[in-house]
Parts: sequence; C-alpha cells; structure tokens
Amino acid sequence: MREYKLYINGEWIETETGKIVDDLNPADGSLFARVHTAGKKEVEAALAAAEGAFAGWSSLLASQREKILLKAADNIEALREEAIEILIEEAGSTFMKANGEVTASANTLRVAAGECRRAEGEVLQPTSNGQLSLAVRVPLGVVAAIAPFNFPINITMKKIAYALAIGNTIVLKPASYTPATGYLVAKAFEMAGLPAGVLNVIPGPGGIVGDILVEDPRVKCVTFTGSSPVGRGIAAKAAKNLKKYALELGGKNPLIVLKDFDAAKAAELAAYGSFYNQGQTCIATSRIIVEEPLYDAVCEQMLKQAKNFKVGDPHEKDTLVGPLIDPSQCDFIDGQIKDALSKGAKVLCGGTHEGSFFQPTILADVTPEMDIFYQESFGPVVSIFRAKDPAHALELANDNEYGLSSSILTNDLNLAIQLSLKMQAGMVHVNDSTVVSTSGTAPSGGVKMSGFAKESGKFSVDVYSELKWVTLQYADKKR
Repeated sequence: MREYKLYINGEWIETETGKIVDDLNPADGSLFARVHTAGKKEVEAALAAAEGAFAGWSSLLASQREKILLKAADNIEALREEAIEILIEEAGSTFMKANGEVTASANTLRVAAGECRRAEGEVLQPTSNGQLSLAVRVPLGVVAAIAPFNFPINITMKKIAYALAIGNTIVLKPASYTPATGYLVAKAFEMAGLPAGVLNVIPGPGGIVGDILVEDPRVKCVTFTGSSPVGRGIAAKAAKNLKKYALELGGKNPLIVLKDFDAAKAAELAAYGSFYNQGQTCIATSRIIVEEPLYDAVCEQMLKQAKNFKVGDPHEKDTLVGPLIDPSQCDFIDGQIKDALSKGAKVLCGGTHEGSFFQPTILADVTPEMDIFYQESFGPVVSIFRAKDPAHALELANDNEYGLSSSILTNDLNLAIQLSLKMQAGMVHVNDSTVVSTSGTAPSGGVKMSGFAKESGKFSVDVYSELKWVTLQYADKKR
C-alpha cells in the first residue's frame, strides 16, 4: 500500500497533529493510498519554512531560478508514467486526459521559466533634476496555493511555477480528493534541486489548513481554483489583512451557435467542451444557445456526437468519460434533471448513472425557469436553448452570475467581434469550444462570480509581484 507523507522544509515527514486518511479511487471506491495530512503544527512548520527560505530564493539570479524550473519540467515528463497512474487512480482521469495533463504541466513550467527573465520594471520620467526614477518589480513573499481536483497537476503548476519564477516561496494545499498529486509536484522540484523550504506541500482539511493559510499575515497572496462560494470566503478572509488573491472559480459557460454555422461542426465543438473530463472543468460547455433556424439540426448532431463518447474504465485508452470524483455529485445532477423535466425540458440522451459514472446527457428545450439554467453541474451534462436572433442569444448568454469562458460560432466575423466585446466572460473563443488549451501566455480567468485576477505568462507576474517606486538622486537638486 502506498503512503504519502508531508513535504516540509525539504523533508518528507509524518504527521503528528493531523491524520492519515484513506485516498480512494473514485471509479470503484477501492483504497489507492494512505496520505498524511497536516494539523496546526505542520501548517506552522510549513509557513516558517517558506518564510525562512524567502530571502535566499528571492536573491537568486533569474537564470538560476529558470534552470530549476526547466529541470522540473523535464522531471515531470520523466515521471509521466507515475503521474498518469496517480491521475487515473486518484482523480478518475481518463488515460487521454491524464497524458495530456502531464504534457501541459511540463509546458507550463517552461513558459514560467521564461518569465524569470521578463519580470521587468520601468525607467520613469524623473520628478526632479538629477534623479533616476524606477518602477521595480519585487516578489511578495510567501504564497499560499490551494489547488483543485480536476486538473490537479497542471493547475497546481500554473499557480506555483510563476510565483517561484518571480522569487516567491510556496505553501501548497492540494485538493482533499487528490492529495497524492501534491506529492508528485514536490518530487519533481526536489529532483530539480529546489532549495529546502521554497516549496512545502501539506494536504489537509480546508477548515484547518486552508483557513490558517488564508488568514496568516505571513502569507502575502492566496491563489485558489475551485467553487465560487469557497472563493468568496477566501476573498473575505484575505481582505482582513489586505493581502492579494487570485481566484479562478465556477462557470456556466455558453456556446452560441448562429444560423449561418455548420450544425455538425457546432455539435463536434460543443460535445468536446461538454463531456471532456466528465464535464468536471470550470470552462466546460454548459449551455448551447442556438439561433432558431438551426436548433433542430444542432440537437440531432449532438445526439450523434454523444454516441462517440465511451464511458467506462479510465485506464482504457479509448475511454473518453470516466467517473465523477464523488458519487454524491450524481445525485445533485439527478435533481437538476428532474427539475428541468418537470418544467418542460426533454432528455435527448443520457440522464442516468451507475455508481460514479454518469452517462453523457443532453437536455433540450431548457428555459431560464429551470435550475440548471443557472446552476453549475460539474458533470457530463449540457443544456440546449433556443434563441430568436443574435441579440437574444447574447442576452441568454449573459443572464448568469458566472462569466468564465464562452464561445461564438458564426461565419460573420463582424458580428462575432461585436458579440465578443459584449460577452460578459473573461474568455471568448470564436469558432472554437469553450475548452481551449492555452499557450501559457494568454490571460486565464473570469469575471463576475467566476473569479478575480488573470493568470498565465506575464499576467501571473502581475499577480505574484509588487511594483515599488525607487528614486536615485545622482546630482544636487536645483531648488
């Protein structure tokens, strides 16, 4: 039986004040591993280690930090087989998704390595004669990273790699469903020669580990990906100490299909966005809003697409839909479907589950009176809506508290630009899915209840650093 320990100040340690918990496989409920979790003593040790390591890490040359990040990228790829196994056994990822996540994680590290040399300030116009005026970018200090279960390695890398690149130190709390992925991240950096204390990994309950990290004044920034209610709580607690935070939260992402677009291609893009990773993706396509003349054709093509998504054992390479992380999510989705049916919706396919495996589900004739119009499902469920015209489609798309990702499918480029600028979302993709792989340099994040701040590339540099104004008076002032 595997056993995963805490990683604090460069050492793998057993918990004293926390618990050793069962790490279960979501596909069948079997025991995958035993994991040490942190109590208050271990959280304090991790914070002290990160604070103590900050001076040394932040004073390294950019080229030295870059070298370590590049080595960590190579290590993640070298650990691919182990990483895939953990992602399948612990997160319920399909083989295809797990393999892609390893590649994406390595790419994230390499992009972040490049930002080590690009954390630049500016030379400003002087405010007096004989003065050199500078805007200098400096690291914040200790960053608390709270990771999600759905892409537990890559999103973790997106959080910590850029923070490390600037010179910050990290305390990482992996998701409670996927604590072993934190072990893998720590292993990759340890093999890369990361100094002790720069990265500390402490799985544990949010009520202990998460709350302490968010509220402790030694933590200068909190980065979190997860649900909107939890994100709101983090923002409120972080604000007490006026610390920075970056939040990527829930989504109810719309895909607009206008009447001039090909119905088969629209369904292909929409189905991928809806059912990839079992729909457990913040940017999943949740709502398909179709202009009236194309509505029936899109429904028909979506049915054809759904048949191509094999549900089953995530180890099998042709499986596209694996288990949900928790069987209780199936019950929640059941409730949404029953509510929609009672108010006039139709189930075109799916709507059933066995254990943690939910069949790809398509609901048609969905209206704003139904709970599923507004509520995030976080499962392989998509709703199709009728729109009278492009303006009505935009109105339906924006009628939601979320604003993360979105798509507009049309051959009318002028109309696409007009709608994109009016779409209330942090990301808008024209003629593509709401689930789009990033290059690592594009700003990622949402608006409204979908989050605060943007991450990736130079945008992460803004999150994990502070600008400081420095002047040098090299000649006597002329009064």
